[in-house]
Amino acid sequence: MCKEPVGEGAKRVTTAGVDSEGEVMAGVIAPAPANPSLRDRVRTFLNEQVAAQTLRWRLWAPVAFGGGCAVYFALKTEPPAWPLIASAVLATGLWIGARRIGLARVWTLSLMLLACFALGVAVAKLRTDAVAAPIAPALDGPTVVEGWVIDVDSPGAAGPRVVIAPVRIRGLAPEATPERLRATIRGAAPEPGQAVRLFAILNPPPAPASPGAYDFGRNAYFQSMGGVAFSLGETRPAYLPPPPWEVRAAMTVNGLRYDLAQRIVARQGERTGGVAAAMTTGHEAWLDPDQVDVMRDSGLAHILSISGLHMAVVGGFAFFLVRLLVAAWPWLALRVSGKKVAAWAGLLAVGSYLVVSGHPPPAERAAITASIAFIAILLDRQAITMHALAVAAFVVLLLQPEAIVTPGFQMSFAATAALVALVEAWPVRPREISAPWPILLVQRVGAWLGIAILASLVAGAATGPFAMQHFNRTAMYGLLANLATAPVSDFIIMPALALGAMLEPLGAGAPFLWLAGQGIGLMLAIGEWTAGLPGAVRTVASAPDFVLPIAFVGVLFCCLWRGPLRWLGLPFAAAVMLWPRAPSPDLWIGDGGTNAAWVETSEAVVMRPGVRQFAVDVWSRRRGLALAERPTGAWVCTRFSCAPAEPGAGPLSMWWGRRAPSLEQIDALCRSAPVISVRAAVTVLPPSCEDRLVLDGTDYARGGAVELWREGPASANRWRAVWSAEVRGDRPWSRLGDPDVSDSGG
Repeated sequence: MCKEPVGEGAKRVTTAGVDSEGEVMAGVIAPAPANPSLRDRVRTFLNEQVAAQTLRWRLWAPVAFGGGCAVYFALKTEPPAWPLIASAVLATGLWIGARRIGLARVWTLSLMLLACFALGVAVAKLRTDAVAAPIAPALDGPTVVEGWVIDVDSPGAAGPRVVIAPVRIRGLAPEATPERLRATIRGAAPEPGQAVRLFAILNPPPAPASPGAYDFGRNAYFQSMGGVAFSLGETRPAYLPPPPWEVRAAMTVNGLRYDLAQRIVARQGERTGGVAAAMTTGHEAWLDPDQVDVMRDSGLAHILSISGLHMAVVGGFAFFLVRLLVAAWPWLALRVSGKKVAAWAGLLAVGSYLVVSGHPPPAERAAITASIAFIAILLDRQAITMHALAVAAFVVLLLQPEAIVTPGFQMSFAATAALVALVEAWPVRPREISAPWPILLVQRVGAWLGIAILASLVAGAATGPFAMQHFNRTAMYGLLANLATAPVSDFIIMPALALGAMLEPLGAGAPFLWLAGQGIGLMLAIGEWTAGLPGAVRTVASAPDFVLPIAFVGVLFCCLWRGPLRWLGLPFAAAVMLWPRAPSPDLWIGDGGTNAAWVETSEAVVMRPGVRQFAVDVWSRRRGLALAERPTGAWVCTRFSCAPAEPGAGPLSMWWGRRAPSLEQIDALCRSAPVISVRAAVTVLPPSCEDRLVLDGTDYARGGAVELWREGPASANRWRAVWSAEVRGDRPWSRLGDPDVSDSGG
């Protein structure tokens, strides 16, 4: 320990200490004046804070890389590859050259971040080109699809869904046939490995439900999901040539997964077995929609999707179990490193769980992160450090740069970074040597409870901005529900499911699956109780799109910066909560003109309740609006249209029939409201439509969904429109199709 010399003109030695990985950090040696001024004290303090970041600057490399990926996905037009690659090579060369000639640290760090940023843009572009695959067009009529059932997907609002590898599609050339389709079918879902024939309506993946909403088409593009199909009849068997080996392998694995899911549901029943199957295999076919709503309203929905929590529990359970078994066998414990053997077991458990779960993108990212932690143990490094997390983020973004715009990646890494920062800041208390066991028990339980509460608060605060921006709902009692269910989930449900799934093919999984079912029943009861409390859910409107990156950087600054200056990032981290919201649009019309809603006193009045309800819910939540049904008495509606019967009943007349209305019908629509929406293309308008805003099928085919703001007095009938295609841009995944063929409700 260094002591500060006393006396005028003495030198003061300040050291930044030792970081979490055991590396000595650089110190600062500066003369200490006898009576330093405020400016000198501030300068000394800032120098000390900067010196404390000596080994932390590298942590910002994946942040810069992710920023480059995000900028690429924010572009409105697709850039060519060669300028991006050239920029990345140039920036990397400048950084390497600056290091070789020994430029000042500030320059090399700046060039490092610039190089990582340029590499992020280039890697995202290369990934987009690498996964490019045919996207189904919006055909004029139904077609015949023949292909192999790859997997059973989660059901949508219209029925069961399967993933198909199409072999032939009538009307499409082989080179234009998508690699994968998600098909909504009638009747019972066929199992993986079956060859099926569908008479169906084919469409590209769904567009965003409203301007700026989540882009399902982009997500489908990077999963090689080239279209969606809606079956018009029962599936029939098809006679096809043998599939390629990769299709056979996928069908074999998914068939085993589906069989395991069926066994679990048969053991536990659909109420708890559906949850167990979703947590184990990723199959959500047996989940009750009301059950999902309860889990979402209680803040427990993250337990249903296989992600970081599940990988951590399964990998950690395997690690500690194997380490315990090695330690219990003295002969083996003297000859092998129990910690490294356990790390290999953890890697095997994570890999096996990834296969059993169907390797969805969130599970793949979680598996990468967990694997890096176990590899760190094998390399005699500390597993849980900010540097290990930075490596994991870099690897994930290098393999899946599209993850940067997904809520799962943002929330997962924000929460993990916050928890690692908490571990770094947590004081290490000396252990008692001879304290009585009752005192030790109380201390351990109290410490565990305090850590659990603080960890939940920290993780919740870190993920809060993303939950508000993406999902527009806050579970007010989520902390309470997660604290109550964490011991059950971590120590009973997940370990029992892991053992039960492993032993069930041998017929010995019943006791463990029963135990898991009891834990799931308790978890559901806690979720139902918290979801039923007054004010359990609060809807929050989305902030402007540029606010979320501000919040992301603020959260990361609070986590990555070492020292008291980290709290400067707190107001930026709270940007989503604090930023003023723009006025809500006066009118929303969904893509294709199949449904609409307008705003009245903070409520969204829906034209056609129950039609494309998922899109209505997404738009209303993004704007922070409660839903209200259209009053029936003030409207005149037919099978294909609806129009206000009296002035002031609503701003919109709507025709949703596929065939164009006649001139008389258009005239009646124009006389009843200032805005007219026609699903079909209209070529001729009557004189009554001269001072009306008329949107038809041509507009929707080009722009998708639209939001309208009234400008000026109502008599002027002037509107400002924002179309989803304008916000989405012209990208490889931005093809529009028929809104009636959509699986975005899943």
